[in-house]
This record gives sequence, C-alpha cells and structure tokens, in this order.
Amino acid sequence: MPVKVSVVIPVYNPGKYLDPCIDSLVAQTLPATDFEVLFVDDGSTDDTPARLDKLALEHPHFRVIHIPNSGWPGKPRNIGVAEAKGTYVQFLDQDDHLASDALRRLCEMGERNGSDIVIGKVASNFRGVPHGVFRTNREKCDLTDAPLYDSLTPHKMFRTEFLRENGIAYPEGKRRLEDQLYMMQAYFPAKVVSILGNYTCYYYSKRDDGQNAGSARIVPSGYYGNLREVLQVVVDNTEPGEFRDRLLRRFYRVEMLGRLSEPGVLTFDPAYLDEMCDAIRPLADDFMTDGVHDGLGSLTRLRSTQLRADDRQGLLRTARFAASIKGTARLEDFGWRPDGTAALSVTGRLVHGDDREPLRLVRRDQRYFLHPEVTEGLLPDGELLDVTDDMDDFKGELSLRNRETAVEWPCPVVYTTEVRGLRDGSYEVILHGTGTVTSEAVKGRGRVSRGLWDIWVPLRGLGLVRKARLGADRAASVDTTCRPALLGSPARPVIPYFTDPHGNLTLDVARRGKKLAGALTGRPALRMPGSRPELRLDLYTGAASATSSVELVVTPADSTTTPVTIPVTLRPDHGRAHLDVPARVPGLPSGLARLSVRLDGAKDPELPLCEVPVTDGGRIRLDRSDLDDVDALLVRVLTVNRRRAAARKALRAVGGPLVRRLPPAGRKRVRRAATRLWPAAAFPTN
Repeated sequence: MPVKVSVVIPVYNPGKYLDPCIDSLVAQTLPATDFEVLFVDDGSTDDTPARLDKLALEHPHFRVIHIPNSGWPGKPRNIGVAEAKGTYVQFLDQDDHLASDALRRLCEMGERNGSDIVIGKVASNFRGVPHGVFRTNREKCDLTDAPLYDSLTPHKMFRTEFLRENGIAYPEGKRRLEDQLYMMQAYFPAKVVSILGNYTCYYYSKRDDGQNAGSARIVPSGYYGNLREVLQVVVDNTEPGEFRDRLLRRFYRVEMLGRLSEPGVLTFDPAYLDEMCDAIRPLADDFMTDGVHDGLGSLTRLRSTQLRADDRQGLLRTARFAASIKGTARLEDFGWRPDGTAALSVTGRLVHGDDREPLRLVRRDQRYFLHPEVTEGLLPDGELLDVTDDMDDFKGELSLRNRETAVEWPCPVVYTTEVRGLRDGSYEVILHGTGTVTSEAVKGRGRVSRGLWDIWVPLRGLGLVRKARLGADRAASVDTTCRPALLGSPARPVIPYFTDPHGNLTLDVARRGKKLAGALTGRPALRMPGSRPELRLDLYTGAASATSSVELVVTPADSTTTPVTIPVTLRPDHGRAHLDVPARVPGLPSGLARLSVRLDGAKDPELPLCEVPVTDGGRIRLDRSDLDDVDALLVRVLTVNRRRAAARKALRAVGGPLVRRLPPAGRKRVRRAATRLWPAAAFPTN
C-alpha cells in the first residue's frame, strides 16, 4: 500500500553508530502505517546484515535491501528511491538521527503546499549549519527567492515522482561533491520548496572515531573536477546576470576561496598548497567573472584578487591576517521582562591581534580603508584596502545554542552601526544591539528543551563572520540583574549564570546543572508586612508563570527537636516569587527556629531564609524576624493589585453566567466597562 514517506538509509558497517538512527525511527509520532524505512545495506562485512534482517522482522514497516559493496552512498540512495513506496523520500545517514516529530511535521508541510522538496531544520555538533536558511518557516519558495544554495546536503524530503520525472539521481561510484550536484539538479526544476524552520528535524552527530562522511582530506584534482560539474549545472540553468553571479559566488566563496582561507590553508605544506591552487585557478578563470568577484566582501575579494594573480604567498598572508581578527561582544544590560524574555543590550566590534586592538580604518576622499598599520605586510607598500562598499554590511546577530544537542535558535535583535572616531584620527565600526532571548515559546518555536543554552553574538564585516560569546566583558550592574527566574506553565527554573573560568553567559533551563537554591544564595528574601505571613524572594516571575509546590523546612534551634517539613506554594506576584509561610505549626516548640525552603527537591540543598521567634502554640512570628521589609510603595501596589484581582474574580463568579447569555456586542461592552473599573496593573521588569 502507498505510504506517506519512505526513509532511505545507506548502510555500511555502522556498528554502534546506527543505534540512535534506529531509535529515532522507532520513536516517530507518524503512525507506522504511514511510513516505511528502507535500509540499503552496501555489502556490510560486520554483523549489520543480520541485525537489520532481525529488525525488519520486528517492525513490519522496516525493509532491508542487500547489495554488493559499491563503496559510496550514491548507488544505495538511487536503489532506495527506485524501491520507495512513499509519496515522499527522506534521506537519512546511518550515523545521524531524526527528532521524534520530524516525519509528521515534514509530511504535513509537504502535503499542505504540494512541495517538491521539504527542508527540515538541522543541528550539528561538528559541522557548519546554514542557520540563515532556517530563520523562519517558508511555506513556498524556490531558488530565486530563498538562500537554498546554502543548504546542499541531501538530508531532506523529496517528492518521489518529482525525482523520477526529472531523472534526478546520484552519480554512482566513489567521488566528491555528489550531494551538491544532486541538490543543484533538484533545486532548478523544483516549483515549490518548503522550509520547516521552527522545529529541529535532523541531527548530525559527531562520531568519536572521526569517521563521519566527508572527514577525509580532499584530493584537489578530483574534488575540483567534480565541482566543475556542479558549476556547469548552474551555468546551464541560468542566464548571465545577477542571479547566476549570486549562485556562483556561493561556490567561489565556500568551496574555492574558503579552502584557501584560515585555518585550513595555514596547515598546508607547500606542495599541497600548489596542488590546491593549481586545481582551483582554472575554475576561477572559467566561471568566476568580474560580477562574481565584485560582489564579495573586501577581504574575500582580496583573496580572489590574489588567486587571479596566482599570488600564493599573498593568500597565506591574508589568511594569517584574517585569523587574527576576532569578534568581541560586551554585555551592557540584562533584564527580565513580563513576557518571560530577557532583554539584552550588546556592543559588538571586530578586533585583531593578540592585544585585540580595534580594527582601525582611515578615511580619504570620502572613502574608508583599512588603516595601513593594520595591513602592514599584507599589501604592497602604499596600497590600501578599500572597504567603503562594506560599511553597510557590518551586521550582528544574537542566538541561543544548546551546548549538548547543538540546536541553535536565532533571537530577535536590532543593531545600529556607529563609525566612531579614535584619538589618532582613525575610525572603528561599533555595533550597538538590543534584543531578547527566552526559554519560553515564541512565534516560530515552542519552549526550548531542558539544558544549558549558551548565548552567542555572530558578527559580520569585511566578508568575515566571527562568533563571540557574551558575558565575559560586561557592565558591573549585570551581575545584579542576572537573577534566576521561574517561567511558564508548568513553571521551570531558568538560571542565568557566568561560566567558570571564562565568564560567558549561559541559561540553565530546568536545572540541567544549576539549582535555584545556589542561584538565590546571597539574594536575601524580604518580608511582606501584614497579617498574612509571606516572603518575597529575589526570583523573577513573568506574567505567565504558574505556581509551584515547594517545601518549607522549620528547624528549631533546640537540636533535639526534629525539623518540620511543610508543603507550601510559591506564587508569582508582581515580578517575584512569593512564599506563603504558615502562621502556626502545631507541635513546634517555643524559641528560635530557622526557616529554609527546598526549591530543587528533597535531595538537594535547602535555601536558608531567616531565623524567627516561635511563640506558644507553634506560632511563627515572621514579623519579628531579622528580614528587611518590602518597600512600602511596592507593598501598596501589591495590595491594590490583590484587591483588584479579588474583585475581578468575584465579578466573574457572579456576573460570568449572566454575561455569557448576552449577545457578542453586549459581552464586549461589559468587558470594556470592567476593564475601566479594574484596570490591570503595570507589570515590573527585572
């Protein structure tokens, strides 16, 4: 029977690295009746054939095809496509795995749009990921209006008949860049490409034996002979002009000049550098026109100039200089907001050298150049590198990256560019950014998973991309405002902290490594005045934060009395967590007692709160503790808010059934009137 998707997996002696792949397929939320798995065993010589046959007996939607060894994944993939019964084909490598909801989401997007190709967001802990491709969902796009050429791996979902009708197949046998050839042959005839950017579907996993596909050193003559075929596909399917130049520029920048750049080229021995240049230069001469060259960033354009002139030592000088350029980011401000986001202010710049000096510019005749002292030894005497056309291309980004899974999410940020004059009459470019990061669900994605989420600031300029961690350089006030938070429903701890020893900012989500008790140490609780005993903790809560159940521990000073543990509630109230303290604890002896709270579970350390007197009948006299009171003005605000909330609750209880009987227009008028009578209180930030 037809199925929605066939997952095609070339397999050769995978050993233990196949386990996550299999587990992820068994765990798919798409019903087993809606997909099939085709393992194409390329003549494995270990126990893989028997293992796969056993797996197919256990799972009726798994099939195994055994073929003589072809030595490369192209033929197994072609056989998988030919045998596929699915409307779509999803390619998966043996040492990678899919997220559990990947197939369902990809199929739904493909069916919704009639897509020829569906691209799911990927993550990798060892290879580069084109994050710009996945910045947003795209229901329908093509090669002309989306940067598809930045995603040239085949681990995507293809409409099976689309591949067959257009004769798209892998070249068979051992070769390089077969994925790029396949993808460019597929992108040109594709009428609808869809991109699922709000869910990480595919995970590339680094093998601990270093044997991931594509990890071997390239043989230049063969590699660039294969690249010629890819470039010819571009030329055959385009007319001269900006679109062709844009596509060719990607291959020039990444596959050609990128391999003559830092850090790789600095490790080449002279003979290998000559091999590389000898293989690359003919392609540059044949395909890379002035239109391609002129659209490069200034340092990449310098490399192109040096390649064209066969200046191989110049390429090495440029690589050494570019290797000295780093990105730096200073955290100017951090503050939680009611919607559960953390607002950041950032200053970013490019620097160079061991001392991280500003990347200085000089201005002459209304144009900007790299300062001659910066480029000393890089260019011929008296020659300057013109960067005027790059001034508008200095840009910054902000991202949240899971340290363990490598899932990365772009974060909203806006940068302004300042060209700042320096004392010596030179200039530097400074980027000033304001943005937000959050662990909570936002448009485009759900809540982030439990884990350690590092904050990164990618900076772009002069044709370079440099990623900087954020936090080691920070304003003095940030340590105070980087308080822990309890966010969302169900409430999860989100603890900002600075790594040791580097001091970089990380968000620990849901106690991956940090605990609330430790994060709140040194942040005293405050006492709420009034008849209701409660404490206000320095733990931020957002407008959508739910209550949490914790345990209050009362330990009498008399060491012979056993501590008393009492279930209590942690409530969000005007931007902080409030802890209800019972007025009486039956059986508690008179005298002094220590209050502490278990925020992280029974086995984790408690957070000490205060010492309180206990009077007759086990009455806890929080009003006589050594704690400071909440500010009087804030107390009045909290009191008014509570009264309004109580009034709204009473009104809903009494008037709700009556209002629901009114016509829509009448319900709207009543709600507007209620809002005027009991307006919502302003919510604090940070």
